[in-house]
Amino acid sequence: MCGFAGFFSTDIRPEQARDLLYRMGGAIRHRGPDERGIWLDGEVGLSHVRLSIVGLDDGQQPMTRPDSGLSIVFNGEIFNYVELRDELKAKGERFVTGSDTEVILALYEAYGDDCLAHMNGDFAFALWDGRKRRMLMARDRMGVRPLFYTRTPGGGLAFASEVKALLELPGMVAELDPFALDQIFSLWAPLAPRTIFKGICELEPGQRMVFENGQLDIRPYWTLDFPDAGEEPPRREDEAREEVLALLTDAVRLRMRADVPVGAYLSGGLDSSLVCALAAPMAAGGLNSFSVTFDSAEHDESAFQRAVAEALATHHHAAACGPDDIARVFPAVVRSAERPMLRTAPAPLYSLAGLVRENGMKVVLTGEGADEVFGGYDIFKEAKLRRFCARQPQSHRRPLLFRRLYPYLPGLQTQTPDYLAAFFGIRQDRLDDPLYSHRPRLRSTAGTKLFYSDALATELKGYDAAEDLVSRLPDRFRRWHPLHQAQYLESRFLLPGYILSSQGDRMAMAHGVEGRFPYLDHRLVELACRLPPALKVKGLTEKHILREVARDLLPPVVGNRPKQPYRAPDSASFMASDGVRLVDTHMSGEAIAAAGLFEPRAVEKLVRKARTQPLAGFRDNAAFVGILSTQIWLDTFTARRERRAQSA
Repeated sequence: MCGFAGFFSTDIRPEQARDLLYRMGGAIRHRGPDERGIWLDGEVGLSHVRLSIVGLDDGQQPMTRPDSGLSIVFNGEIFNYVELRDELKAKGERFVTGSDTEVILALYEAYGDDCLAHMNGDFAFALWDGRKRRMLMARDRMGVRPLFYTRTPGGGLAFASEVKALLELPGMVAELDPFALDQIFSLWAPLAPRTIFKGICELEPGQRMVFENGQLDIRPYWTLDFPDAGEEPPRREDEAREEVLALLTDAVRLRMRADVPVGAYLSGGLDSSLVCALAAPMAAGGLNSFSVTFDSAEHDESAFQRAVAEALATHHHAAACGPDDIARVFPAVVRSAERPMLRTAPAPLYSLAGLVRENGMKVVLTGEGADEVFGGYDIFKEAKLRRFCARQPQSHRRPLLFRRLYPYLPGLQTQTPDYLAAFFGIRQDRLDDPLYSHRPRLRSTAGTKLFYSDALATELKGYDAAEDLVSRLPDRFRRWHPLHQAQYLESRFLLPGYILSSQGDRMAMAHGVEGRFPYLDHRLVELACRLPPALKVKGLTEKHILREVARDLLPPVVGNRPKQPYRAPDSASFMASDGVRLVDTHMSGEAIAAAGLFEPRAVEKLVRKARTQPLAGFRDNAAFVGILSTQIWLDTFTARRERRAQSA
């Protein structure tokens, strides 16, 4: 795991190129605190910061193969590099290092751009082919590792693992893209390639990009796909269970490969607990597990974490997270995520990664991806129940089932059938709507936009982020089963756009920690896509086949536990000491008016309400966190850079 940056540009002067590469690498040094290096050849420059995990003594980057004119900077891991190296050796290839980076160079020599099909990994890289004068860049299939790029004024290209490095380019100014902000306030994340930084793009998951002769060629090398509805290959449950267990075990085995110890996050839920159960026997000296605990019973899962840790005999570590702890790290969280956010959930994970690093570890396995891949989110069951209710829209008994679906939301338990039917859109949403599964969430989130200033609302007039999302859906989308449509929306957009970035890569790498995601092994993803929907959501039981896999591996109190979404206290986190100071600084009438994005009087009313009583609804909490994080983002990436430029 590392970070990289670079350029292929004729408008960067030779006398400034070397210093620029050092500054670009320095801006993302947190991603690679162990080593750093640069490579420069005329108009092409590569910068790398290294977190040494594989090939500790000989995996330095940028890595070159002078005889073939190839140079590379690489972020991530190729988990099957051992098998690939053996295959290439059998074909006469010679290696001088033990790193997976050299395997990429050898694969490219053997297969060209088709090398990507052979890799099982979480990666982003930029590979310079000096003989052909072309740059190949690629990002892993599910979007675990980031890759950003921008065109330079003279028609060149600059790229980096994080936007911070691109902001070091001469003349580059951080400017907010209002349409990306609206996407965040609608969909929780920008729709790649758009980012919150105007003029800076993100390569989408599963894509490769070639820059040659001044032109960009971007195309997918892998796509998430499902069978047509009713044409899913039939599977016996016992056979599917064995196949899922075998592939998941192998995915964990590959991700335990490292020249340093590998630990694991343990939330206390099914997904991370199952990963820990499979990893524990593979960890020499025992598995180190890491958890977040909360003061509030509504969010805390420590009892389940202890049950799993004791059953597996892990060396367990916990990061206690109180409301003020969230406020204390929140500015660093926004800086690390490089975007506004509607929830505080990334903050405890930021602190958890810090605990991992404090314990001398660099690598952890996580349970992210299981909900998307195996149908674990409440939104999947909710859509199924909404369709059931829509068959008898006047029924007053069917809407009451939503109370059972959300037992952890006390506000729903006392609502009338008519309220529940209206809230979940039973009588208003078209069943053929491609976003049917997500309409209730979209409606709830859209309420945050009531706080837009008149100027921002005018600029966005006529734009609909949800319809923008619909326009990006593949033609085959409407042929899929409704569960698979919902899974695609989560896996293709929210997973890489928010879960793997704001809660995943960026929070861990802020502390030089690499997260690994066994459930996102593309072989397992492809298997899960082929499974019949009933093996994933059976009745109103989520992740049915995964529960069957875990049956003999986990304590029943965890294996049979209903899904509890990972959440953290939102506006309540900013009602004491550090939080009050943040709010006073960034959400004052003067600060809001100066930014011009939100209506000062509406924000003032929201803050006053939060200070007199806890904000109960999703809309107000999401708006509070969204506005605060946007204001912090502006101060971090625009105002501070302006002040730095003036001082320079």
